[in-house]
Amino acid sequence: MQERLRPNAAVFIGGSGAIVIVSVLMLPWPAAVASAVLGALMIAGADVDARTLLLPDVVTWGAVSGGIIAAAALDPDDPWLAIAAAIARAAGTALALALLQWCYARLRTREGLGFGDVKLAAAVGAWLPLKTIPLCFGLASGGALVAVMLARLRGEMVDASTKVPFGAFLCPALWLLFYCGALSR
Repeated sequence: MQERLRPNAAVFIGGSGAIVIVSVLMLPWPAAVASAVLGALMIAGADVDARTLLLPDVVTWGAVSGGIIAAAALDPDDPWLAIAAAIARAAGTALALALLQWCYARLRTREGLGFGDVKLAAAVGAWLPLKTIPLCFGLASGGALVAVMLARLRGEMVDASTKVPFGAFLCPALWLLFYCGALSR
């Protein structure tokens, strides 16, 4: 089981290497390090979720804790306030997705989102400003919708019970929005 939860080495090394290069070349020092760490975690999470429909705890909890640490590093003027805000956003985002997960399960009598998605939502909250969080979920949902439509066009069976690895779309959306936000600062 643990072997399945490891990312493909070529995907991880290639993807992480590209993110490190882009981050170091385009971002100032603390943001470049944060972007590289987040990018590596998100490459691993997207790869594993796409293959197994599971998000490893090392990715989700690593991203949550990394986001809280990055908040302090990226706001040296008031690191304690930045940490508190990151924790509050992480908790609020996770709670919102947990509520959505619970409501879906009650209405449809089956799981729609896994707990890994809820933990990844906490990471989204830890890394992104409040106004960007809905954009992250919109970008990920749009990407998932396009993937489902393309699968349908290829003739694959797609119905209400088709499982979609949402984390595989939420991971790149999180890194992309963090990177763009850091680039614009």
